[in-house]
Amino acid sequence: MKKTLLTLATLLFAITLGFNAHAQNAGVTQTTQLASNNPQITGDSIAIFNVYDRIHIRNKKPIPYVPIREADVMWSKDVWRTIDLREKMNQPLYFPEKPTGQRMNFFSLILHGMTENNLHAYQDDPNNMFTTELLMTYDEVIEKLGADTVFGQVIPRSHQVKQLLVKEKWFFDKQHSTMRVRIQGVAPIRVFNETVTDASGNTITLPEVSRVILCWIYFPEYRDLFAQYEIYNPRNDSQPTSFDDLFIQRRFSSFISKESNVFNRALADYLTGDDILHESEKVKMKLFEFEHDLWEY
Repeated sequence: MKKTLLTLATLLFAITLGFNAHAQNAGVTQTTQLASNNPQITGDSIAIFNVYDRIHIRNKKPIPYVPIREADVMWSKDVWRTIDLREKMNQPLYFPEKPTGQRMNFFSLILHGMTENNLHAYQDDPNNMFTTELLMTYDEVIEKLGADTVFGQVIPRSHQVKQLLVKEKWFFDKQHSTMRVRIQGVAPIRVFNETVTDASGNTITLPEVSRVILCWIYFPEYRDLFAQYEIYNPRNDSQPTSFDDLFIQRRFSSFISKESNVFNRALADYLTGDDILHESEKVKMKLFEFEHDLWEY
């Protein structure tokens, strides 16, 4: 009996020893295979540098406009407003000054759309906008902007685009009893100090600030492009927003510089300094009060 028990114990010990040896060999084999596939060892490139693949903005489409009939528009007003990119709220439209990876500023994205997506730009003509006769080429826009040549490469002076002029259509939709606004066009403005050469050949920078409208873009044409490029969200890196969202949700700071009038004049044509801002506030309140007065009984 004791001999039988001893034989069984010996057999079990041999089986256990063999199982452990097999497990260790399997572990060594698995570790060796993983090590050989390590991209840092083999020199292969890593596909994803982020924790996850960011595809939300890249595959995003703009929300389509609600169809509007002329019969439903009982009142409308054309409004031009200026967005100063140097204001803190508007800095996501200005930075980065040079494209960084997939991020670029608003004007650089316009240039990208012209060269890569065959989108259009138009000359500045308040009486005849967005027509084929006013089309501008990429080189014509760069000529008005100015560029620097670095190691044989032409670098546009995108950092000099410090303002945007936005043309909007405000209207009251009686079908939905709602005041609506549609952005029709956006014009990047170059803000700079001109330089001249005196009689001695010295270059002098003039103190006066010059403003030049580079071109106009038809905003609905660019919406697909704007929806697929993100802007920096200072509050949350994992919740980016697109350029299209910024404009549609009106997440920018601006002041009204013109409204449609019989003289076709901008506020700066007959006002100066703070008077322009005061008149801008009056125009804004007039838009608000019009909708408010419709609901007075």
